[in-house]
Amino acid sequence: MATATKIEWTESTWNPVTGCTRVSEGCRNCYAERLTATRLRKTPKYVGLAQLNSAREPRWSGEIRLHPDLLNEPTRWSQPRLVFVNSMSDLFHQKVPLDFIQQIFDVMNRCPQHTFQVLTKRPEIAVQHASKLRWSSNIWLGASIEDNYACGRADLLRKVPAGVRFLSLEPLLGALPDLDISEIDWVIVGGESGPGARKMNAEWVRDLRDRCHASSTPFFFKQWGGRQKSRHGRELDGRTWDELPRTFVEVGA
Repeated sequence: MATATKIEWTESTWNPVTGCTRVSEGCRNCYAERLTATRLRKTPKYVGLAQLNSAREPRWSGEIRLHPDLLNEPTRWSQPRLVFVNSMSDLFHQKVPLDFIQQIFDVMNRCPQHTFQVLTKRPEIAVQHASKLRWSSNIWLGASIEDNYACGRADLLRKVPAGVRFLSLEPLLGALPDLDISEIDWVIVGGESGPGARKMNAEWVRDLRDRCHASSTPFFFKQWGGRQKSRHGRELDGRTWDELPRTFVEVGA
């Protein structure tokens, strides 16, 4: 069964891989690491993948766990849906074998009724594997970028032949003057949430919105964030911004 989610830009999650490791500053307050170390710590898929250290801070163990028994889940879903792939891991983690990635892609290729959103902080590995994967039009690839140091991930993303390429600028930790959004089909922006959340400057968000509009790139504002994100909502300048990739809108999904 698909797992429903409250993530604003998707509808369901599918996790045939669990476990991860930190790769950059955006991982400091990772929700997946925190959930794995606390609420999910006794769930079989997650046992041992993360734990609280002596300071009660969550830390990944470094183990990546594959779940072949979950591969065919999407084939059993009767209604078309937007699916966030590996919300609790990274499909292009260096420890995920290419043959398992190919099996996941095979399932996505065989389920054209669904739209699969793959998000990675490791687009360099996606580039390495790209020619060995079949990128059907229902597979979107996104790169997560949190600060100006990570803007090169967008350059790598442009090298992958995904039908829709998107950026998740969350948690947005600073201005992104070096970000190039050419050949990008969708931009999501959001502030960090949960314990230890770092504050996001409204001017960083407005700059990205204005650049998206100048280039006719759909812009989605996910949240202001904060420890209790519901208090701050997701309005920017008096409205919500829920724009979606044009190809998705055009087909009436």
